Amino acid sequence: MQDPSDIPFWKRKRLSEMTEAEWESLCDGCGKCCVVLLEDEDTDEVYETSVSCQLFDAKARRCTAYERRFALVPGCVQVTPQNAGTLSWMPKSCAYRRLSEGRGLADWHPLVSGRRESVAEAGQAVSPNLRSEARVKASKLWRYVTGQRR
Repeated sequence: MQDPSDIPFWKRKRLSEMTEAEWESLCDGCGKCCVVLLEDEDTDEVYETSVSCQLFDAKARRCTAYERRFALVPGCVQVTPQNAGTLSWMPKSCAYRRLSEGRGLADWHPLVSGRRESVAEAGQAVSPNLRSEARVKASKLWRYVTGQRR
């Protein structure tokens, strides 16, 4: 019989049972949740842009003020075990969304592959050339649409 401690935590625990460290380790660092999204009010379709949150360092794919992000960016959404499956704008590749939907982690996820580089190698990371929203007027955001979020 297999020792339960040999089973990875994301396979044996519900999202609500994870420690803070386990929860945080689920983030693969793709940066997709930090891309500015636009919603067509008529169709409810969501579009990705080549613009990132003002706090996002696209080259490092990290938030520059992670601990203070909610105070600095009022629209920043905290993903929790309670809302992980309800945030339809989150990419389908997101570990939080995948686990909340019972799909498990992707093969390229660093917890599975053992390598942070596997996210970019699998084409799942955002471009390091994103433009910061601090440099783009809100009225011009539609010019930066790159595709529809699926």
